[in-house]
Amino acid sequence: MATDEVDQWAELTALALVTTRIKAVEPGRPFIASLRTMQLGTTQLSELSYGALVSQRTPRLIRQSDPELFQVALISSGRQRIEQARNSAAIAGGEMVLYDSSLPFDAYAEDSPDGTRARGVMLQFPKSALSLSTRRLKHLLAVPLNARQGPARLLAQFLTTAAAEYPACTPSDTARLGTTAADLVTAVVSHYLDAESALSVTSHRRLLHARALSFIDTHLGVPDLTPQAVAAAHHVSLRHLQQVFQQHGTTVSLEIRRQRLHRCARDLANPALRNRTIRAIATRWGFPRPAEFSRAFRAATGASPSQYRAHHVPPA
Repeated sequence: MATDEVDQWAELTALALVTTRIKAVEPGRPFIASLRTMQLGTTQLSELSYGALVSQRTPRLIRQSDPELFQVALISSGRQRIEQARNSAAIAGGEMVLYDSSLPFDAYAEDSPDGTRARGVMLQFPKSALSLSTRRLKHLLAVPLNARQGPARLLAQFLTTAAAEYPACTPSDTARLGTTAADLVTAVVSHYLDAESALSVTSHRRLLHARALSFIDTHLGVPDLTPQAVAAAHHVSLRHLQQVFQQHGTTVSLEIRRQRLHRCARDLANPALRNRTIRAIATRWGFPRPAEFSRAFRAATGASPSQYRAHHVPPA
């Protein structure tokens, strides 16, 4: 793969979308990508197709240039993950995600199991087009939105049809379509915000517990993953989050440690990782201090990390 192929894609997307730092994750394969943009008044609709990559919008890039846009990505094939505002969404075909050009994000794309490249459409529009608080919208950034039902399905159908029929539209048509697109996005966002606020206390706690577990699972390798960080990511107090976890017979700290130890045990028992050092495995899952990891692992399994590996992985 020629490096300039990825560089050209980064330049193209910087002109058409927002500036990001892009790198391919499969150096042995040619990097193939395509982009078609359609202007809908102050809104822009784009069709994209690309290979496996990592795309990052860093604080430095934001300081250099920020058009202050919201972007809605509808995935038709491939698998993608985006992390923003301490949220993380793993999305596949039939799902959409909202993100903000003014906040850093990390996006990862990979082919589907059948080899299909990442494809989808993206709508980007000025933040002023939505009559909703940016602070409230932060709850929905990098959160999977089901595009197979409700207002999200209507938005998905609109985006797909607008892209197909764009060549037959006049400038007046496209301007009106841009207004319609913004109205539909407002309906989708309002639907999810209203649904969350309408939850009963019990349902809200169940939802918070599930989201917190997912957040912990996604950020296990981050050394400073703490109960305070989990609470801040979900915009709740640490006391409230601890109460939710206590209802499930545990604490946030214990859950973080349990999941980390589970990942370490899984890697230690994996023959494919027999050449990876115990220290590297422990560090990968958030245990930078070997002595602390060894004590925690023995307390959880009854064996030292080396004993556990020797029992589960036969000599090469």
